[in-house]
This record gives sequence, structure tokens and C-alpha cells, in this order.
Amino acid sequence: MTAYTLLLKRAVVALITASLLASQFAVAASPGPLTGPAAQDLPDIGSPADAVLTTAEEQEVGAMMMRQLRDAGVLIENPELSEYIQDIGQRLASHAQEGDRRFNFFLIKEPGINAFAVPGGFVFVNADLILATTSESELAGVLAHEISHVTQRHAVRGVLQASHASLATTAAMLLAILLGAASHSSDAAMAGITVGQGAAAQQQLNFSREDEYEADRIGIRVMANAGYDPTAMATFFETLGRRMGNYGQNAKIIELLQNHPLTSARVAEAKNRAAKYPTVRPVDSVSYRLARERLRVMTLTSESDPRLVYADTLFKDDAVADYRHFGRALGLIQANSPAEATPILQDLVNRHPDIIEYHTALGQSLLAQGETDRSRAVLARAKALFPRNVPVTMHYAETLMRSEEPKLAHAVLLDLFNSVAPSQSQVRVIALAASAAGDEAEANYYMAEYQLLSGELTLAIETLRLALVSANITPVQRARFKARIDELKEYLPPRLQAALERGEPLPSHLPDTRR
Repeated sequence: MTAYTLLLKRAVVALITASLLASQFAVAASPGPLTGPAAQDLPDIGSPADAVLTTAEEQEVGAMMMRQLRDAGVLIENPELSEYIQDIGQRLASHAQEGDRRFNFFLIKEPGINAFAVPGGFVFVNADLILATTSESELAGVLAHEISHVTQRHAVRGVLQASHASLATTAAMLLAILLGAASHSSDAAMAGITVGQGAAAQQQLNFSREDEYEADRIGIRVMANAGYDPTAMATFFETLGRRMGNYGQNAKIIELLQNHPLTSARVAEAKNRAAKYPTVRPVDSVSYRLARERLRVMTLTSESDPRLVYADTLFKDDAVADYRHFGRALGLIQANSPAEATPILQDLVNRHPDIIEYHTALGQSLLAQGETDRSRAVLARAKALFPRNVPVTMHYAETLMRSEEPKLAHAVLLDLFNSVAPSQSQVRVIALAASAAGDEAEANYYMAEYQLLSGELTLAIETLRLALVSANITPVQRARFKARIDELKEYLPPRLQAALERGEPLPSHLPDTRR
């Protein structure tokens, strides 16, 4: 690879990242195609997307964005909600015909009706968007659309298709972006982006519209193949368009439509395309309804009284849907009134023992009441009914920790994560359980994995070195920790590999190895 190609590749990575940070989302990310001047000012190098940014590098960019969102505290880390959005997202992604690409789906607790995808298969959905849907197929339509932005690599293609800006303008912009990336300064990177603000705006808008049409077309096929109503994508955006009305009163809807330009022709084409597929009338899953109620409660203001929000939901009123009873119970727990919630949830468990969410909510309600033994019994039974279910096991481990049984909590979490890859927050929980159980070596090992998921490679290696000198370490642990250090060492530049072999401490942050 020539020095120029390497420089350009680094510039594209920095450009996409900076563009994502600069977009109009509350936390910043770009829905599919790059918008604004950033995507226009990169010269067309006349090569396929892989020549600019490989799928592995896209994964790196997406993972960095995900870490930034997590560090900003805007990801919803609730195990039931995470399980639900992953389930529906993976069901759709399995029909996206994208080979080995991995998809990850996350919920955002920022206000506003929005969804966006970043390179590498990371898809984010605002809580308010799920609340705005009226069916699971409408939610599936949004996810399928964002999945299609990823599979079609619209972010990278947007760069490739871009501008006819002057060489001087492009050089100035790339230099500023590279300086910003090297100095870890988003302000410097943004200065580079604004250099080319006047170039080819209408052309990029056309690219954006073409990308939206393509994401609609492919997304509708994905929806239909996954068993959802393919007409729901068009009807959801059409409904939002009708509701848009006055800008000030509907700013949350405007946010989505500005980033996903909506025209009557686009809606009509989506309807016509969906009509070519067999008519389906899928029934919303129970998990969809329960997820919406959970999000409704989570987004209540601190002044909201759940008794008033759910004033129509009287206990054991058969005319009221079960998911509304569930929402009222969650609201009562959130309002520090778990004793009122427990009978509601116990009734739901008695009538629907096959629904996981009722068991976990009952366990949480009892725990909030201080009924630790009863909570433990409820969740132990749920674990027997639903072995290795992530939400059940996480809540059971939490109750065991509160019951001062950290060794058992550590054991059940280890059994789970030997079969299911844990999220970053879940790795932190097992690290805490190992620490409480007095297993210093394992606690350090898990904390190293937590740091690694945060992108802190050198800090993770240093924590593994601490694990190696822990008291009472077993030969098996020692071999495992050394093997992990050797594996991670390969990602260090030669200078730091040599320092590690000499036993010297590593810097707290990994320097830019691409220079």
C-alpha cells in the first residue's frame, strides 16, 4: 500500500468518524449516507468501497462510535430491552444476505423519534421511535431500512461518489481532519469539515435520496422475508408525515424526517413495492408490547405519578390488556411503591407463567421491597424454566449478590457467559461478583475484558498483569491469563511489545499505530 493510499484511507476513517460526530443527532451519528459538506469534499479515487475502507475498518469505526455513546451514558442497558431489540434485529439481519457481517442493535434514551446506523453494523434506535410505532412490523421496517444502509455501505459509497471540490479545498479539509484525529480534537476535525461547505450541496442531496430509496427497496424485501408486513415501512413514515404539522409542536418527528428525506413519490414507490409481496398480517409479539410499556415508564418525568398515567388500569380488570397492567406495575416500582406492584405482577405470573418479563419484574419488585428470599425463590424458579436466559440470569445474580451469595452469583454468571457472549455492562457485573466472592485473579481478568471492550488495550494488558500476581492464583488461571496477554500483545506496536517483554509498564493509552 502506497503512503498516499494509506493517508487517504486514514483520512476517510477520520472523515466518517468526524462526520458522524458532527451530525444533527442529539448524540451524533449519521443515518446511512454522509450528509453535508464532509462527504462532498473527498476526491473520487475511482475505486470500490473496499479500497477506501474495508469491512474490518468499518467495524472499527462503528465500535468506536458505540463506545462514545456508551461513555456518554445514553445507551439503555436494561437486559430485557437489550434482549428484545437484539432478537428482532438479528431476525431481520439474518435475511439481509450479508455473509459474515455482524450486526449489533442498541436503544438510545435521548429524546426524539430517530434511528441511525453507523459503519460496521451498529444500529441505534431512540426510545421515542418505538413508542411512536403502532405495530411490531413498523419497528421492523425502521430496522430493516437501517440494516440496508449498512449492507449497501452507504456511508463509504457516499464518500466515493462525492465531490468535485478543488484540490486545494480537499487538501485543506483532509489535513485539518487528520490533525484533529491525531490530536483527538473534534473541534479541529470539524474545522476541516466546514472548509468545503459550499461545494456540490444539491448533488449530495441527490445521493442521499438515492440511498434512501435503495434502503427502502432492500429493507422491504428483508421485512417480507423475515415474516413482517412489508407495507408497514411506508405506513409508518406516512403517519409521521401526517403528524408532522407544525414544526415547533413536532420537532421530535422532524428530526427523523430531516435525516430520512420523505416525499410522496418515495412513499408511493414503497407501497407499490410492498404490494408485490404476499399479504401478511403478523401478530405483534408479547415482547413488543411489554417493551413499549417498559420504555413508556422509563421515559416518564420524575413528577409523573404512574397511578395517574395508568388511571384506567385497575387491578384484575379483565377489560384492560395485560401489558397495561405490566406498565402500571413497573411504574409503581419506579415510583418506590413496589408493595403495590407485587400483587399485580404475581397475578400476571400466575396467569402467564411462560412470559419471562413477568417473572423478572416480580423478582425485581420483591427485591425492591426488601423481600430478598422471596425474590431469590421467584428468580430461581424462572431460571429453571428458562435456563441460560440472559435477563433472568442477570436478575438472579443481582439477587444472589444482595443475599450475600457472591460465589453462587459468580458461578451462574460464568455458566451463562460460557454459552452467551456478554455485553460490556454484563462483564462488569461478573467482575464485581468475582471480587465479592474473594477471587481477586478472576475479578482482574474480567475487569481487563471490560477495559478491552472500552477500547483500552494497554490498560487491559496491565490489568491482566495484575491478575497474574494475584494471591492464590491456580496454574490453570495463570496459563489462561498469559495466553490472553500473548493474544493482545499482537495488537501493540513493536516498541510496546518489546517493553512488555522487558516487564516495563505500558502507557495508559495506545498511540496511533497507523502512522
